[in-house]
Amino acid sequence: MVEIAIPLLDSARERLKAVFGFDGFRGRQAEVVERVLSGHSTLAVMPTGAGKSLTYQLPATMLGGTCVVISPLIALMHDQLRSARANGIRAATLTSADADWRETQGAYRAGELDLLYVAPERASQPAFREFLGAAPLALFAVDEAHCVSEWGHDFRPDYRMLRGLMDAFPDVPRLALTATADSQTRRDVMAQLGIPADGLVLAGFDRPNIRYAIRLRDNPVRQLAALMAEQPGPGIVYAPTRRKVEDLAEKLGAATGRPVLPYHAGLDPQTRAANQAAFVASEEMVIVATVAFGMGIDKPDVRFVAHVGVPKSIEGYYQETGRAGRDGDPARATMFWGAGDFATARQRLAEVDEARRGAEIARLNALAGLVETAECRRAVLLRHFGEHPPAECGNCDNCLEKPGVTDVTELARKLLSAVYRTGQSFGMGYLQKVLTGSEDERVLQRGHDRLSVFGIVEGEDARLLQPVARALQARGDLVATEHGGLALGGSARAILKGESEVEIVVPPKRSTRRRGDSTPNPVGDPLFDALRELRRDLAIEGQVPPYVIFHDATLREMAAQRPASLAALGCLPGVGAKKLEAYGEQFLRTIARH
Repeated sequence: MVEIAIPLLDSARERLKAVFGFDGFRGRQAEVVERVLSGHSTLAVMPTGAGKSLTYQLPATMLGGTCVVISPLIALMHDQLRSARANGIRAATLTSADADWRETQGAYRAGELDLLYVAPERASQPAFREFLGAAPLALFAVDEAHCVSEWGHDFRPDYRMLRGLMDAFPDVPRLALTATADSQTRRDVMAQLGIPADGLVLAGFDRPNIRYAIRLRDNPVRQLAALMAEQPGPGIVYAPTRRKVEDLAEKLGAATGRPVLPYHAGLDPQTRAANQAAFVASEEMVIVATVAFGMGIDKPDVRFVAHVGVPKSIEGYYQETGRAGRDGDPARATMFWGAGDFATARQRLAEVDEARRGAEIARLNALAGLVETAECRRAVLLRHFGEHPPAECGNCDNCLEKPGVTDVTELARKLLSAVYRTGQSFGMGYLQKVLTGSEDERVLQRGHDRLSVFGIVEGEDARLLQPVARALQARGDLVATEHGGLALGGSARAILKGESEVEIVVPPKRSTRRRGDSTPNPVGDPLFDALRELRRDLAIEGQVPPYVIFHDATLREMAAQRPASLAALGCLPGVGAKKLEAYGEQFLRTIARH
């Protein structure tokens, strides 16, 4: 590693401005960069959008040797490669999708690379270890480091084999990066990668620009179309199955007139790649996908993420919603859920290895708590990761429109009693008929009209039966049987005995919001629109996504400040030396014409 004559952070700030166009670091970037430049191994837990990649890209331009970046997906590597090269960083990928691998290997051996991106499957091979010995190394950076841990929600076995590679180069520091890791996962990652206990930089998990909302699912096409009408920018819709992905993509495209494409593992590789590329390049497209989509996307201008059904865990939810608003501009994260989502999830837990089942049940219960809470969603989310947030955030549905809370313990006892007395084998529709005293033919045939629970629910309570059933299923106190009935589970017996209470959230009436309230971009500004059009043309010419040229925030500054010289343009945030040289004159001409 090279010695730096002036204080580390002074030098780093100068390079930050020259390469990336920023005057200062954000959050705890400076601390991580200083540790890397000092040769200290580090685990940095930073929220998505906090600039994790900068913490190794910037040092890679300052240190002697190459920074080897281990990343889980080829698409993610190629996205980051485009952005790095646009900033003048000497970068390359060495993957199965790269035809220029000979040139890349030659550039590495010649010491002509600042960054070399590889997948863990390649990095763990002895041949790659031997190849790395041919030139100086500056740093090992492990992206999506929660994949290292068997407790992480995206565990990848090949990540467990990286320790041998890094131990072969003991003088090269290690930087592990993730946005999603609870305390158990953090400890495991540090142990597996040989990072000392004092090497943790925990930057927090809050994404204040994201507005969280969780709503009951009734008509998902209508609900999603309404969300899309409010959010004109790019969006991701997560659906639970391939069939649902295809169905929603077709119906949303027809209902909204927006470009909507599907993405799932059942599509042929060419179609899947083409749909992903179209989404990355678009400024308005919505992609409907299974959760297989997203980790490989480094798209900063996603304006909303919607879930049609519950995710697998709070960790998964945080990771997936974190793909919205990575540019720091306002974004939405909306979940549409139903009681059947939890019933299906709890059935799947039976297939989980017994050693992990307890932890998975705890995760699902935590997710149910987030869905059912009347408290601030952000506070519940952040407390799950060990933080101590304020009681209200002012930017989630529960803070913006306070829900009511109703004690339904007595009604829950009646419902659970009906489940038990009818044999724990009937669905909610049948149970409602018993409880409300319907003289249905099936009820009479089975003699259930003679049960003590027959006809004991009426009036307003009858209308609350479905919400109570949903709450009990989310909590696991009602579980689905193999044949679609309901059975007692969780704390059901404690509720029946009067040892546990049940409350449900009563959502407020929804107010309508104006279209486009999620973006600070000026509306009807001819200069801003012209700058976006120029950016779009340059992106097509360069075969890169528009955000690789400049983010919206930089265009807003151009429209507001109207710089008249290259020197003035170079002072704006996000305009580094390479981009100033490549695009400066064209943007100045556009500004001068308006």
